[in-house]
Amino acid sequence: MTIYWYQGQLIESPTIELDIYDPGFLYGATVFTTLRVYHSSLDHSLTNWTAHCDRLQSSLQAFNWVQPDWLNVRQGVEMVAKYYPVLRITLFGDGRELIIGRNLPPDLAALQQHGVTTVVASPEFTRSLPNHKTGNYLSPLLAKSSIPGITAQEGILVDGEGNWLETCTGNLWGWRDGYWWTPPLEVGILPGIMRSQMIKWLETEQIKVKQEAWTKELVTGFEAIAYSNSVVEIIPIHTVHQPTGSLRYNPYHPTLSQLRNFFPA
Repeated sequence: MTIYWYQGQLIESPTIELDIYDPGFLYGATVFTTLRVYHSSLDHSLTNWTAHCDRLQSSLQAFNWVQPDWLNVRQGVEMVAKYYPVLRITLFGDGRELIIGRNLPPDLAALQQHGVTTVVASPEFTRSLPNHKTGNYLSPLLAKSSIPGITAQEGILVDGEGNWLETCTGNLWGWRDGYWWTPPLEVGILPGIMRSQMIKWLETEQIKVKQEAWTKELVTGFEAIAYSNSVVEIIPIHTVHQPTGSLRYNPYHPTLSQLRNFFPA
């Protein structure tokens, strides 16, 4: 059974009907956000419903697109959340809304505990309009397989100088010299909702965070690295494959508990 919400209606179907000239279909001309509904509540602090709405509204305003019926959007989210814990809200330029759902990854607990393998992508794989979540996600999709012969669960996007920016699906965190480090927004990364929440929380816990560019020299000194997003929370990275060789990090580093403590047991 596949259930989704489209234009004010709850639909049970594995397909959707779109005009063949729809810009969302032809060009990925949509904006979206993906959220995890904690304890079946949009008002839970970790669900952070308001921040997700703000993200969508900001992009719509920047593109001069039509605002949707936000009551419809909220109603659709509440309906689909009855069936799925993870929701993707997609908005079209003309004000249409599409809300689909999925389950959490079945191996999420193992990934959170043991970490994943990543590859450093070629600089050509850049996200379209990096300050916004748009429907054009071809580059991140290709980035995971950008090194022939390497199977990776995530990719790391870089700028023209090889500085690490973000993963295909989240923001980066690294531990060294007694600090947590994360790339700053100014380098051209998505302002992750979970990233923002965690920076504020770490600062209230008197845990220092440095927002500086992740140069090739900086990343070799990290003892542990991880990535975050609103669905998977914190995933350590144990191996980073590069064309010039691989880097190894400790997925069981004790300081990772500082990030995990943000989330309730």
